[in-house]
Amino acid sequence: MKLLIRNGRVIDPATGIDAVCDVLIEGGTIRAVEPEIRLPDMSKARLVDATGCIVTPGLIDMHTHLREPGHEYKETIASGSRAAAAGGFTSIVCMANTQPVNDSAAVTRFICERARTTACVNVYPVGAITVGLRGETLTEMGDMKEAGIVAVSDDGVTVADAGVMRRGIEYARTFDLPVICHCEDRTLSRNGVMHEGLTSVRLGLRGIPAAAEEIMVARDILLAGLTGHPVHIAHVSTAGSVHLIRDAKARGIPVTAETAPHYFTLTDEAVLGFNTDAKVNPPLRTAADVTAVREGLRDGTLDVIASDHAPHSSLEKDLEFDNAAFGMIGLETTLALTLALVRENVLTMAQALEKLTVNPARILRLPKGVLTPGAAADITIFDPQQPWTVDRNRFFSKSKNSPLHGLQVAGTVRHTLVAGTVVFPFAT
Repeated sequence: MKLLIRNGRVIDPATGIDAVCDVLIEGGTIRAVEPEIRLPDMSKARLVDATGCIVTPGLIDMHTHLREPGHEYKETIASGSRAAAAGGFTSIVCMANTQPVNDSAAVTRFICERARTTACVNVYPVGAITVGLRGETLTEMGDMKEAGIVAVSDDGVTVADAGVMRRGIEYARTFDLPVICHCEDRTLSRNGVMHEGLTSVRLGLRGIPAAAEEIMVARDILLAGLTGHPVHIAHVSTAGSVHLIRDAKARGIPVTAETAPHYFTLTDEAVLGFNTDAKVNPPLRTAADVTAVREGLRDGTLDVIASDHAPHSSLEKDLEFDNAAFGMIGLETTLALTLALVRENVLTMAQALEKLTVNPARILRLPKGVLTPGAAADITIFDPQQPWTVDRNRFFSKSKNSPLHGLQVAGTVRHTLVAGTVVFPFAT
């Protein structure tokens, strides 16, 4: 059956479309994007009224942790994909730090098969750069690419040895695989639990200096220049990192970068009261860093907004701050926090959606992120004005570790479509 989305404001940053249009879908494919589409027999089409809503290419989250295999009590591919659909994401990219690590074609195939049978959105795995994330021996990237990975990363652990990282980037270049860099000098961050600054001193907690991130950002930028292969800097949190990336881009070095909503929404003061849900890596930084991250998004230094969805159960979070796990969930709040930047005139709506659609698709070479005839009908429809209150007890994620509980936000997902099928709202 045909599906006709009517009267929505269609915004496609890839093509520059921003107009009230209808979208016709048939056979999982977009057939037309035009004003007032008329069908010979409207009774043979399912109609979706998008009046007052924005219709955009399906959102893409290029940085998530789905915990399967190994820690299914925190999240599964099935539950993570449901959280993604509820958050408006039609494609998610899952990092390699599972148990076992996704460092072989066998683990990649397992993830892809589980996604095929249990996920309601597209799931793309990232393979490890080094075996076991140990920073020593390179993985068989070619085998993993054949099995289904779209990038390589030792996310969660920096490849500390610059020689190993150089060889990893060069090896990834052989297979045209993007390299996603977790930038953290562990000799500076070791034993730290939050940003090093006035708040850490007030709380008596061991700090992680901004330099721990910035030193490795500088190194990986230099390696991108040395090898000529693009690198993508994950979860940028500091003003210094933004400056380094901006300068590298001006000099023509092939680097892209992302940040997460918590780095442009919260400061390290969210940790006050020893709130372990605000314990993340890299840590929440200062107001000056938040301002710099926002400016980096505004001027294009930061290409992508990604959730860094990191689910943990109460077993890992309801502990003394020093012993609690790093990470917060974000699939179901990323869109609303990003729309706050639009209301605050940091980004235009098209710029915000660009960072959630076509930019991650381009970086990862995914055939997604566009609303053109012939493209897969991955589509997100949302009401940008509808207010709601963040309630972690209503999340579809298995974990509830969000410091945003009770926050008043705006921007509600009305429909999420994958290959022309409505996957959210969920069937009852």
